Amino acid sequence: MKIGLFFGSFNPIHVGHLIIANYIKEYSDLDRIWFVVSPQNPLKKKASLLDDYHRLELVNRAVKGYDDYEESSIEFNLPKPSYTIDTLVYMKERYPSHDFQIIMGSDNLKHFHKWKNFEILLRDYEIIVYPRPTFDVADFKYEGNLKVVNAPLMEISSSLIRKMYAEGKDPSFFLAPSVYQYIEEMHFYGA
Repeated sequence: MKIGLFFGSFNPIHVGHLIIANYIKEYSDLDRIWFVVSPQNPLKKKASLLDDYHRLELVNRAVKGYDDYEESSIEFNLPKPSYTIDTLVYMKERYPSHDFQIIMGSDNLKHFHKWKNFEILLRDYEIIVYPRPTFDVADFKYEGNLKVVNAPLMEISSSLIRKMYAEGKDPSFFLAPSVYQYIEEMHFYGA
C-alpha cells in the first residue's frame, strides 16, 4: 500500500491542508494519506503550539468520515525532537509492506539541507512537493526523488488562522466546520 505522509504541526489544521491532501490523493498513485501530527519540529519553536493531543483531535475531526485520510500520532512516542528520518525508519519497521512517501510544501526545501540525514531522505524516499508562495522548487540545489505536483497554490497558513483569532477576526471559512467548532468550544487561540 502506498501511503503519503503529510507531516505537520497542524496548529491548527485548515482547509488549505485538506485541499492539498485531496489534490495529491486524486492526482497521484497514493492509496492513503496519513496526517502525521509532529510534537516538535526541530527547526521551530514550540512555545505557541497547542498540546499534541488537541492538535491530533483537530486533525481527527478534519478527516473524520474520509476513508483515504487518517490522523497519526506515531511521533508522540518517539524521541524528541522529531526527525523525519527517524520516524520513517520506525514506520518501515512497523509497516514493512507499506511504501511511504513524504508530502511537503516547497517552502520546506529552503532549509532541507538542515534536516537530519537529508541525503538519505532524498535518495530513499519519494518526496511529493506542492507549491508554497515563499520558495520556488527550481531553486533547490540537490538531486533526489522529488515529484513536484501542480497543486493549487494555497496562501492559507496556520499562522494566519492564529493571527485572525488574536485580532478578533472570524477564520471560520478557513477551517473545517468540526475543527472550528472544537476551537471555539475549547477557547483555543483566544477564541
